Amino acid sequence: MRKQIRLSGSGGQGVITAAIIYAEAAVAEGWEAVQSQSYGPEARGGASKSEVIIDKEPIYHPHVSVPDVVLAMTQKAADKYHADLHEDGILVLDTDLVPEPPKCKNVIRIPITKLAVEEVGKSLFANIVALGALTKIIGLVDLESVKTAVSHRVPPHTIDQNMKALQLGYDAVK
Repeated sequence: MRKQIRLSGSGGQGVITAAIIYAEAAVAEGWEAVQSQSYGPEARGGASKSEVIIDKEPIYHPHVSVPDVVLAMTQKAADKYHADLHEDGILVLDTDLVPEPPKCKNVIRIPITKLAVEEVGKSLFANIVALGALTKIIGLVDLESVKTAVSHRVPPHTIDQNMKALQLGYDAVK
């Protein structure tokens, strides 16, 4: 069962890191996975997207054509990257940073950045909150595999905060 996932936001929000972690967790569970990314020339603040394709079969084209899930961490990202979402796809939005949701059939609004700031202490952890939410929404990769992948990719002194952020995002999905 192929899943095409797009994570989008602005540079510095960590959507590329979150996609890499998710793909790594999928591979650890025996899935085929590819991850690609694109971003503007700005180091921070420019448009940023990262895509992951997961399948049990070989993946011959590494770019998402019709995403099943789109995460948008900013209004600009939501406006720019939701248009080709599958008709039954899910659009996941950061409640506070996307005040005008695009018209879509399935929209999930989560206060991603607010949870990171209020519960973990920094907006820096918003990408991991989002990753927790996506893990539950997509339902292909086990949370424990994502935890392991997170622990391999973040600085050792931030592992506890990242685990808390991951669980917050997972639990935020009803």
